[in-house]
Amino acid sequence: MSDNGCGFPAPGLHSFLFKPIATVGGFEFNKVMLLALITTLLVVTFFTLAFGKAKVVPGKLQMIGEAGYDFVRRGIVYETLGKKEGEKFVPLMVSLFFFIWIMNIWSVIPLAQFPVSSIIAYPFVLAGIVYVVWVSVTFKRHGFVGFFKNVTGYDKELGGVLPLVMFIEFFSNLLVRPFTHAVRLFANMFAGHLMLVMFTVASWYLLNSWLIPAAGVSFIMTMVMIVFELFVQAVQAYVFVLLACSYIQGALAEHH
Repeated sequence: MSDNGCGFPAPGLHSFLFKPIATVGGFEFNKVMLLALITTLLVVTFFTLAFGKAKVVPGKLQMIGEAGYDFVRRGIVYETLGKKEGEKFVPLMVSLFFFIWIMNIWSVIPLAQFPVSSIIAYPFVLAGIVYVVWVSVTFKRHGFVGFFKNVTGYDKELGGVLPLVMFIEFFSNLLVRPFTHAVRLFANMFAGHLMLVMFTVASWYLLNSWLIPAAGVSFIMTMVMIVFELFVQAVQAYVFVLLACSYIQGALAEHH
């Protein structure tokens, strides 16, 4: 029986807590960390096998790898940064896209059934990487004074409201931006997993009661949610990388 007395084990924050698989020197290694590690190995292994011995006439694996790589390169990076400026950022963006996508997909994989990016530490680390790249590119392109103008939106034509605009832009770019970049990914995966757990548990609970027809409806909703989540998982990877590119594009832009 659940705490609410109705027998339905409602999902909650406990659905995102996992007992350690192993503890080494006080460091706890749990299921989410294992999935993140497997994700890394999968992405690295796939692209190594796809491009390690690239051929003029590509095989099936190389064709798949090239299609995925080209989608991010042309569909996101080139569209945002242009070919000349964007080429050097393609490897990073491809890595981010597929790493995030695979982390999200674990949500609908049997036995795993958990999106790694619904643990906020992982989106924060990825957003932190983008943040460091953005700051570095801005400094390298514009120098200290140019960096200050870039992050504050300095424009002398604003006149009397310039100090207020600079304060808002500075706060928004340096503090709010990395936070919202991470939370957007985290919140969508967190909410999606919670909904999936709710409908899955409800289907099992209703199936073991006299409300069997309702269990069928709940099961159908579970299938609908899985399909919807597959779409959202890919979209969130796309949006994260698109925003990363837009931040870098802003870093490369000239400010006078």
